[in-house]
Amino acid sequence: MKTLEINHVAISVEDVDRTCDFYANIMQLEQLPRPAFDFPGAWFRLGPGQELHIIGNRQDEVIAAPRGNHYALMIDDMDAWEQHLHKLNVETYPRRTRPDGAEQLFLHDPDGHAIELCTPPPQ
Repeated sequence: MKTLEINHVAISVEDVDRTCDFYANIMQLEQLPRPAFDFPGAWFRLGPGQELHIIGNRQDEVIAAPRGNHYALMIDDMDAWEQHLHKLNVETYPRRTRPDGAEQLFLHDPDGHAIELCTPPPQ
């Protein structure tokens, strides 16, 4: 018996359309078909077999921070992502380098969920 992978991350949001715009246009994620649940939402591809599930009608406060609740996305080119985000006036925390050499860049989505963009440590 073993865990195979992360299947999906689910976040609760106030405005599904605003959140979909952010994840499609700023984060460049592919929107996926979603079953016909009886509540608003959307699904996006994070990677092979991994998804982000947006759940609408958020009622609770979002508590998130780089050293707190967040999720991380492995990216291919930190410089290109940083330029893309700054060009779109997306506020980010200053880029960091972890002790193992991996780079990190943190930002928040429209509801305040913390997202880490990271690169692998150098080989």
